[in-house]
Amino acid sequence: MKIIVQNKKALFDYDIAYRVEAGVVLTGNEVKSLRAKRGSLNGSFATVKGDELFLLNCNIPAYSHAYSKDEDTASRSRKLLLHRKELNKLIGEVSQKGTTIIPLKVYFNDKGRVKIELGVGKHRKAEGKKQLLKERDINRETQRELKNLR
Repeated sequence: MKIIVQNKKALFDYDIAYRVEAGVVLTGNEVKSLRAKRGSLNGSFATVKGDELFLLNCNIPAYSHAYSKDEDTASRSRKLLLHRKELNKLIGEVSQKGTTIIPLKVYFNDKGRVKIELGVGKHRKAEGKKQLLKERDINRETQRELKNLR
């Protein structure tokens, strides 16, 4: 698994309940651009339209040596590919108040296909973020103390 892009901020901003792997419909230019490690997941999310799942605000720029470079297609909506059971489960989760689908990673799997790891979770409030930072600091301090004792 070769990771291309990660959305580290999403792990801080959301409580992720579970993760799902999905395929994505891309053009050849976009795949070549991803192989060059160009792309961004900042501010992107997935939404259900009809019976399909779409990725919005994911920025994949056109490949630099491509024949046709359409700049307006960099942040177009892209269809996500899931099995029907997984899609129905996601639709049921999203129907609950406050639950969202957030892309966490874009990577190439063992067969060379582009996959997106989606996280289903709720937005974390400011108190939860402070608590998370406090726990990280405590864990870091205990690890330092244990390291100094050895």
